[in-house]
Amino acid sequence: MTALRLLRPARTACAVFVRDVGNGLLEVSHNGLAFVGLVVLTVTVFVAGQAAIRSDAETYALGWLQQRHEARAELDGNLLVALAEPDAVSRATAVDPSELNRQQAAVAQWISRRYKVAPEPVSRLVQEAWAIGQRAQLDPTLILAIIAVESGFNPFAQSSVGAQGLMQVMTRVHDDKYEAFGGNHAAFDPLTNLRVGVQVLKECIARAGSLEGGLRFYVGAANLPDDGGYSGKVLSEQAYLRQVSAGKSVAITVSHTGVSTPVRASSATPESAGAPAQAARPVPVGNGEQLALLRRPY
Repeated sequence: MTALRLLRPARTACAVFVRDVGNGLLEVSHNGLAFVGLVVLTVTVFVAGQAAIRSDAETYALGWLQQRHEARAELDGNLLVALAEPDAVSRATAVDPSELNRQQAAVAQWISRRYKVAPEPVSRLVQEAWAIGQRAQLDPTLILAIIAVESGFNPFAQSSVGAQGLMQVMTRVHDDKYEAFGGNHAAFDPLTNLRVGVQVLKECIARAGSLEGGLRFYVGAANLPDDGGYSGKVLSEQAYLRQVSAGKSVAITVSHTGVSTPVRASSATPESAGAPAQAARPVPVGNGEQLALLRRPY
């Protein structure tokens, strides 16, 4: 009994000690958490007031979340999430055909069906041909006819002698013209090739003094007995395009034989198409006159 009476005060003292220590630790922890919260609040307010820091933090957070999203998607077999490029559409040479006027839309539709190419990129090329044709004072149907004959609307076409792109411009001869577009690789950008090709064509016509002569220069046949039927084929194709643009019905299977119209030696945009087309042959490389070459024999 005496021992129990002695232990009771000791137990009470221990309980008081433990309670006091616990309260002390709780108070310290509470104060510590309050201090941490104050620091976090201060840093948050500071960062919120610094646009550059806030932007970097947001970029980092978004990048981290995007990486996690891409990693999960790739594990599921979806590569496009990681390879996605929302701005890629800005590089596409395409336009909705509904944005063209009636004349241009008719031409674009006919070309699309005749050469089995998508209407959207063709519509953009037709739109560009009309715009640059007006500035160069050339009939847009002539520009489109040359594209049709030279490359069949293939922007990546290349001949055995190095003529490249839609209008089969000799890139190594006209590399200076591509400087304004970033270099020779721009030859495979459809709009750039069209613009450079039109400049070359305009120079050829000015040099020859006539459309037909200009076409001979363009194809590199100025010093040859004939151009292998090249100008006749271009002008007959132009005749069909003019009929289409005028609202007439032209079959997409029409050939270039039997199309004959008067020659106007002084006009860059004649009222009618050229001489009857012949079966053309490959055009040999001229001595400095080679400006553009046929991609293939006809």
